[in-house]
Amino acid sequence: MTMARRKPLAADIAVFGVCHKAYWSQYPGLREVLTCCFEVFLGTVRDGGCNVIELGIADDAESAYAVMKRIKAVDPDLVFCDMLSYATSATWGIIAREIDAPIVLVALQPDRALNYENATVFRQLVNDPICALPEFAGVSVRMGKPSPPCIIGVLEGDPRVRSELELWYRMARVLHDLRRARIGHMGHTLESMLDMNFDPTSFTAQFGLHVVHTEPDDVMKHYRRVSAEEIDARSREILSFFDTPEPVADPDTRKLTDEDLRVAARSYAALCAFIEEKRLDGLAYYYEAEKGSEMRTLVSNFIVGNSLLTAAGFPMCGESDLKTCVAMLVFDRLDIGGSFAELHPIDFNEGFILVGHDGPHHINIAEGTPVLRSLVKYHGKPGSGAGVEFSIKEGPITIMSIGQKADGTFKFIIAEAESRIGPIPATGNTNTRVFFAPDPVSFLKRWLAEGPTHHFALGVGRHAEDLLLLGKVLGIEAVDVTAS
Repeated sequence: MTMARRKPLAADIAVFGVCHKAYWSQYPGLREVLTCCFEVFLGTVRDGGCNVIELGIADDAESAYAVMKRIKAVDPDLVFCDMLSYATSATWGIIAREIDAPIVLVALQPDRALNYENATVFRQLVNDPICALPEFAGVSVRMGKPSPPCIIGVLEGDPRVRSELELWYRMARVLHDLRRARIGHMGHTLESMLDMNFDPTSFTAQFGLHVVHTEPDDVMKHYRRVSAEEIDARSREILSFFDTPEPVADPDTRKLTDEDLRVAARSYAALCAFIEEKRLDGLAYYYEAEKGSEMRTLVSNFIVGNSLLTAAGFPMCGESDLKTCVAMLVFDRLDIGGSFAELHPIDFNEGFILVGHDGPHHINIAEGTPVLRSLVKYHGKPGSGAGVEFSIKEGPITIMSIGQKADGTFKFIIAEAESRIGPIPATGNTNTRVFFAPDPVSFLKRWLAEGPTHHFALGVGRHAEDLLLLGKVLGIEAVDVTAS
C-alpha cells in the first residue's frame, strides 16, 4: 500500500513566445505558421500536468514590456520563453531584468532538418529558433543575470526535449511549494546539537517559505478531543500499512502493544487536526515535557503519525531540524520520497553504511511492508512507544543535507549511492544498507569536507543533477560529492 497525498502536486508555468515583427510584412503567412508552432508547444506543456498560463507573443520592445507586466501579474513558478524564430533582444531585455522567476529559453524547430533542394528563407525562419539564443544570453549577463538555461531540439517527437521539459515541471513543483510553504516549528532545537540551530528569517530570505511558530499545547488540545471511535479508525489505518512482528534480539523492543498502538493513533489524529488548523505544509519539532506527564506521552509518540504524514507529502522532522525538513519537502515535491536519515555503523566486511533514524520516514519508498515495534525507550532522548522499522527500496538512491555556511547562507550537499537488500538490526528504527562509491571511508571524507548537517533527506533514484539545477535556480551553492 502507498499513502495518498494530502494535496496534489501543483505548479504555475507561464509561457510566452518571441519573434521579429519585421518578418510579418516581409513573409505573409509566417506569423500564422509560427503561431501554430506556439500552440503545439503550449499543448505539450499542458500535457505536463501543471497549470499553464499563456501570455502571447512578443515581437518588439513594446510588446515585451506588456508581456513582462503580465508575467508579474500572474506570479508564476516558472516561465518558458518559446523561441519561435529569430527575435531581437528588445523582446527579451526588460523581461530578463524584471522577472525573478526562473526563465527557460525553449528553441524547438518543427523540422529535423531543412529540405535543402527546396529550401526557402521562409522555411529557414520557421526553423530558426536557436538564432537569437546567443543574443539573449549576452543581454542577460549585461542585465546582471546569469545566462538562462535552454532546451534545444525538435518541436514534436524528441525524447530529449520531453525529458528536459519533465525535469523543469518537477523544478516548478518544488518552487511552487518552497516559496509558499508554511513550515511549522514546535518546541526547540535539541540543545546539544549545535548544527540544528537556525534563523527563521534566513529560510524566508533564501526559499520564500514562512516558519510558523507553534506550541505543543496546540496539539494537546486536539489530543484531548480525539474520540474513541477516531482512535479505532486511526488504529486500523496504521495496521493496514505496518506489520507487527515478534521482537528479535534487542531487549529495548517488544511486540507492538495495544496501548502503544492506541497512543500512536491518538497522536496521529491530533497531528492531523493540528496541521489543518495551522494550515501547515511541514513540521520540525522537539520537546521533552515533564517526565510522566500527558504531554510527554503525546510529544514522544509522533513517530508513527509523522511517518504516515511524511508519505502523504507533509514532511515532519524530529530533533527540530528545520533544514532537513526543507530537504524532505524538496524530495517529496520531486516525487522521490524524502525520509529523515543519518549515518549509522559501517559494515567494513561488505563495504556499506547503515543509514536511518528513529523517525520520521517516508513509508511509500519502503522495501516491503514496514514494521512497528514497541520500544521501552528511545535512545538518546526521553520517552517510549511505537517505533518504525524498514529499509528503503533496493536500487539507486540520492541523499541531500542542507548545510549552513559561516555567512549564514545555505548549501546543498548531495550524494548518489545504491540501496541493497540484506539483514538490518531489528531495533524499531529504519536502516538501509547503502553502498557509496568508491567505498564508505572515501565517501565520508568527501561528505564531511563540505560541512553537512548530521541529518539528511533520503530518496529513491539518481537525482543529483536535478538537485544541482535546483540549487542554481535558487542561487544556493550545491555540490555533488560523488561526482569527484
